[in-house]
Amino acid sequence: MSAVLADCPQPASPIAVVLLGTGVVGGALLKLLDTPAAASLRLVGAANSRRQQTDPRRLAQRNLREQLRHEGDPRDDAALLAALDASDAAARVIVDATASAALAARHASWLAQGYHVVTANKALAGGELAGWRALQAALATGARYGDAATVGAGLPVLSTLRRLRGCGDSLLTLEGVFSGSLSYLFNQYDGSRPFSALLAEARALGYTEPDPRADLSGEDVARKLLILARHAGFPLNSDEVEVESLVPTALRALDASAFLDRLSELDAPLAERHAQAAARGNVLRFLARLDPRGRARVGLVEVPPTHPSARLYGTDNQFALTTTRYNTRPLVIQGPGAGPDVTAQALLGDTLAVASAR
Repeated sequence: MSAVLADCPQPASPIAVVLLGTGVVGGALLKLLDTPAAASLRLVGAANSRRQQTDPRRLAQRNLREQLRHEGDPRDDAALLAALDASDAAARVIVDATASAALAARHASWLAQGYHVVTANKALAGGELAGWRALQAALATGARYGDAATVGAGLPVLSTLRRLRGCGDSLLTLEGVFSGSLSYLFNQYDGSRPFSALLAEARALGYTEPDPRADLSGEDVARKLLILARHAGFPLNSDEVEVESLVPTALRALDASAFLDRLSELDAPLAERHAQAAARGNVLRFLARLDPRGRARVGLVEVPPTHPSARLYGTDNQFALTTTRYNTRPLVIQGPGAGPDVTAQALLGDTLAVASAR
């Protein structure tokens, strides 16, 4: 079980940091690195998918993210690790702010080499069970894994689950809305507007991925459910989660541009489901569920207006944990579950906690 890295302590010794990914979340983290809270952190390398920078003068410039779009050395992970090794910092941290499965596959190796890893990338912990087990084995080396940003954008879900389990409590059931984008869509969708129009609006606001199928497929939610289930002691493989995709079969293999041109094909199926739910006095929510037998499902369901998920707002996530001790009423954790600022804050908090936990 990985260590709890949820608070924002101030370590006494400097921390050397390499940032992988300077997109929306990585860019938000770069801004936080310029604040007093990050005074103990020393950025020794930063990279996007094609270019990187290890020159301290360039790294100190406020337009680093924009620079890397056009200039910098070719991407070379060995050079980035060498920059970490060359530092005199007491702790060396790799921050993975990407969604790259290839990078996630290296987390266990980095940990085994003595680097700490802080990540928003769910591809390892929420991927195949073999990857999860390799991660747990690598943590035995003493390196630390900051994962608060992988579920709930830093909401204290994983830390709470770990604390409960450490106190001898056991998870019985888990239910909730784990996607900020799908939360926003179904909190807003009332049948008065086509779903495709609402989706286009959410995309323009930055609430969905550039290709909304990453959200609508349910795969991202399934990964979060796997991460939580595994931390709770359910060793599920990825094929043991039943996943309902909202993307019609005919649209799944298209390139992103062609899919966006055919968004209106989402409208009729969802309008029909909304009408059926409304006729019964219910609303639609995209829920993740885990039962006491370890059966896991992700998909669209009808819930009554009294259901906790029916009272969410904006991009709120909600996690309802029923345990052996919280069995009369579930323990509910709720709050904004999407957005670069809160996700970057979770990455910063875990990075600072690495040195404090030594």
